[in-house]
Amino acid sequence: MNILIAEDDEISKKMLQTILIKEGHGVTAVEDGVKALDAIQKCVPDMLITDWMMPDMDGLELCRRLRALSLPSYVYVILLTALTEKERIREGLDAGADDYVTKPYDRTELLARVRAGERVIQLEKSLRQRNMELSEALNQVKQLKGLLPICMFCKKIRKDENYWQQIEQYLVEHTEADFSHSICPECMQEHYPDVIKRKKAREEKVNG
Repeated sequence: MNILIAEDDEISKKMLQTILIKEGHGVTAVEDGVKALDAIQKCVPDMLITDWMMPDMDGLELCRRLRALSLPSYVYVILLTALTEKERIREGLDAGADDYVTKPYDRTELLARVRAGERVIQLEKSLRQRNMELSEALNQVKQLKGLLPICMFCKKIRKDENYWQQIEQYLVEHTEADFSHSICPECMQEHYPDVIKRKKAREEKVNG
């Protein structure tokens, strides 16, 4: 994942970076909420790990402003806090955090929370991809709905700007259909009557 860390304590920030990089994640670190918000708007991370108590903009306000943004993908937020009272934890979750880790944190617990967040992120990405595929499929279906002007003689279909196109080509472009050509019995009778006569003669001869 691409993970953004917002932590004003330099030692804690370096420790977090080291732990997450060893797990194979891409990590960017800043020292306050203002810089974190700016970094998010420039390049949306998969996850934000933010300290609660920071100068200029604390983790709580950062969560609120993050959730107010219109971003192309969801950012999973883990809040680091030394506050353990239930009311304060609930306040952090209500502000937009998805999870929290109490300080001083245990490395094993932290990574377990990160992995839990990664599963949520992968699910969100999968759902977003499926929604895009469904939207594309719906757009293709919509292209075949409505009134299609078709020539009563040559059966060409009129597209935009008065451009006429063979119906086979139109359907190939707008669906997953492919074509092989044959001749229906009515057209065979109209265009190849001699072939029909010879075929009937052979059948009569065979049947005696």
